Amino acid sequence: MTGSGTERTPLLIVDGANVVGSVPDGWWRDRRGAAERLRDRLARRGAGEEIVLVVEGAARGVESVPGVRVDPAPGSGDDRIVELVAALEGRPCVVVTADRELRARVRAYGAGCAGPRTVRPAD
Repeated sequence: MTGSGTERTPLLIVDGANVVGSVPDGWWRDRRGAAERLRDRLARRGAGEEIVLVVEGAARGVESVPGVRVDPAPGSGDDRIVELVAALEGRPCVVVTADRELRARVRAYGAGCAGPRTVRPAD
């Protein structure tokens, strides 16, 4: 593949709502705070990949930090993730979600999929 280094760097797209909701730790009392904790956990990965955290609803105000770009979905987080994957044009990508329908949608564009425990082990 040709292009800039960014185009070759693997992209990890995280379905924020799905991953946050995968552990019943009281996230529903503070959705924004739960998304911020996930963002911070992702920022500590340091795995040589570009990370995009897609948030929706009450988590839309979460800011990006070094190592994690937060992408606030204007509507459905799933639809935004599909848009991001569709625009990659062959760039390596993994979508982190347990949502079966979303997995099928992004696989149609060549993305790989991983479950929430990839980025958020059960605490």
